[in-house]
Amino acid sequence: MNKKLLMALMLGLGGCASQSEVLEREVGQFDLKLGTAPTRSMAQGLVSPTAASTFRGGLDLTHASGWYVGQWAPSMGILEGNQLELDNYIGYAQQRFDDAPGFELGVIRYSFPELEDWDRHEYYAGINLAGSRLGGALSSSPGRTDSTLFLELGSVRPFDVGVRLKYASHSMDSPMYHIGGSVEVFNDWSLNLSRPLLGMQLDLSYSDSSLSGPQCGVYSGQNAYCEGFVMLKAERSLF
Repeated sequence: MNKKLLMALMLGLGGCASQSEVLEREVGQFDLKLGTAPTRSMAQGLVSPTAASTFRGGLDLTHASGWYVGQWAPSMGILEGNQLELDNYIGYAQQRFDDAPGFELGVIRYSFPELEDWDRHEYYAGINLAGSRLGGALSSSPGRTDSTLFLELGSVRPFDVGVRLKYASHSMDSPMYHIGGSVEVFNDWSLNLSRPLLGMQLDLSYSDSSLSGPQCGVYSGQNAYCEGFVMLKAERSLF
């Protein structure tokens, strides 16, 4: 039934269009969003519905009190090789526009109706105060548990540098074997520094993990690379 409803939603929104579309309506005390792109990023971006494929769609319903619920299908399972995935979430967010702290907590379930033992849950919580944000998440999936801590400082004076730090711990129920040994627990982390300069946006990022050498053959963490990696990026808008 969920698959049929989501397919109807996709057809109504032009599901396979290359441009993402979001339709928003107020229904009493509720704010309803329908779209072909995720409309929510939970715990200040720490937890998000997974990346979209060609055929996708979902809805998000938010109450004036701060409660919200939604479902996002990043893959409808229509194309060969793609599996149907449904991301269902519920949470509560209290956002503040003054110096009072805001907070958020909730849970998201990633489910694969056509596959057994692929479903997983992720619990998340976050607070924000005066441009700084702190969040944490715990993900439980078959065979492993992942916990992540996220810290973002809006601007550090006197250098006017934005700081984003992410640290994650990964624990496996069964060892992952590599040449020379095995791994059951590992950690990884990343640091990003950003600053506007002469009309450009400069970003310096560093990532690393507790694994090295042959151990990196079983790495499955949050970073694009297992061992230490540094990248400098400069962006400038032409228009």
